[in-house]
Amino acid sequence: MKKMGVILAMCLACVFLMGQGCTERRAGNPVLPGWYADPEGMILGDRYWIFPTYSSAYEKQVFLDAFSSPDLVNWTKHERVIDTSEVKWIKYAMWAPAVVEKENKYYIFFAGNDIQKNGAVGGIGVAVADRPEGPYKDLLGKPLIDTIVNGAQPIDQYVFKDKDGTWLMYYGGWGHCNVVKLKDDFTGIEPFEDGTLYREVTPQNYTEGPFMFIRDDKYYFMWSEGGWGGPNYSVAYAISDSPFGPFKREGKILQQDPDVATGAGHHSVIHEPESDKYYIVYHRRPLDETGRDSRATCIDEMFFDENGKILPVKMTFEGVEANKL
Repeated sequence: MKKMGVILAMCLACVFLMGQGCTERRAGNPVLPGWYADPEGMILGDRYWIFPTYSSAYEKQVFLDAFSSPDLVNWTKHERVIDTSEVKWIKYAMWAPAVVEKENKYYIFFAGNDIQKNGAVGGIGVAVADRPEGPYKDLLGKPLIDTIVNGAQPIDQYVFKDKDGTWLMYYGGWGHCNVVKLKDDFTGIEPFEDGTLYREVTPQNYTEGPFMFIRDDKYYFMWSEGGWGGPNYSVAYAISDSPFGPFKREGKILQQDPDVATGAGHHSVIHEPESDKYYIVYHRRPLDETGRDSRATCIDEMFFDENGKILPVKMTFEGVEANKL
């Protein structure tokens, strides 16, 4: 019955879209073909971009694809923007890319090898390219961070440019989140003013997948909760006056919907400044799928109340309206 409900909802969405004609095109969810997870969405130049994890067995996760769009509806696939033939220290589990633009160069950060202890080869790396679609070249020939500090596995990095131009990187699995200050050329990390290299900023119920953005001069810190392979994966957030917290948990804003999908999490946020629209880019598991790696990338609009709190996100099959850059 549940599967029939999903099919009916999809059909109704199709009828709705046809009724809109050419005046209102929507992307439909999922927006990417195939199994992709941990999507980082952003605007680079005159296009929207999504850099996801290829969702498959660890030994098959040896490359990263990217996708670009002028309008959130029509997406172009850019295959293997980087792979393990270039990043020779990674053998498998290439995860959760994060991309930034700096001085006409593009830097992609990623995790590799799913290290379980200090001394193992792997962790967080970085590569550089002249274009968003690559090809990217390993910047260091080794990991940027390869140790477990404060209990945080070095995965799920998000690179954030603060108001003063400082580059910060939030990262961590296993229920712990660290923030580090990146050197200006991204070749390493440097101490904070107090001399420390790592600050733990773990909020309540944190599992992994940190993300940060600024709105109305406030820092919105977001993360994933629950187990990524199960139905209860979800997204929560906090608001702070500082990029270092304290991050007091406000609550969940994205979670499973019995009419749409389960396992909704590991997200990012795109802000389109001209329309002032906010989009949440995330992965979810279709109701008729139970496989660990059956994760699909979707986009829905994200809204705020009059006090700046994030409203619960309604997952949809029709997705977002076209918004051309």
